[in-house]
Amino acid sequence: MELSVLNIKGQETGRKVTLDESIFGIEPNDHVLYLDVKQYLGNQRQGTAKAKERSEHKGSTRKLGRQKGGGGARHGDINSPLMRGGGRVFGPKPRDYRTKLNKKTKILARKSALSYKAQEEAIVVIEDFILDAPKTKDFVNITKNLKVDGKKILLLLPSLNKNVYLSARNLPRTEVMIASTLNAYKVLNADVLVITEDSLKSINETLIKNNEEN
Repeated sequence: MELSVLNIKGQETGRKVTLDESIFGIEPNDHVLYLDVKQYLGNQRQGTAKAKERSEHKGSTRKLGRQKGGGGARHGDINSPLMRGGGRVFGPKPRDYRTKLNKKTKILARKSALSYKAQEEAIVVIEDFILDAPKTKDFVNITKNLKVDGKKILLLLPSLNKNVYLSARNLPRTEVMIASTLNAYKVLNADVLVITEDSLKSINETLIKNNEEN
């Protein structure tokens, strides 16, 4: 699959890039995508939710009423889950939601996500650029020139560019990432991928190199 390289004005530069079929043209594996997205979202959770059970509540342990004949459910002291302000039954406890996936699975998930975007024709390749100063207005103009404004945008850069990051930070539907930190969730969550030429090379090198090592 060939794509024309655009500049930040949305004009064709006359150059074209070929998307590697082993990365952007595979048959997507939905189950692997599910596992990778599940791991990513689980790793974002703090796992600090906590509710007190009856043994953790402070209160009298005196039995409030007779065992039977009261006309309602039997209960003991005021800390009973049946009472207002009592303990909670099987409430949440602090836990670690992080899971592990092997490297091959994660690589396949990234390739599957990128292949879906290629099938949807939701990839735009632009030449490498820099911004002289952090200015949101300039970044908005770039998205308009590329005709991706109004969409969820994931911009991939080869390395950290502070001015570009700060220019896009205030835009709610735009995210800037370094290509080497790409993950399947971010790709699937975006409507369109905007990839610079050097970022495309970085993706190819990372995924093909890791695949060969495994």
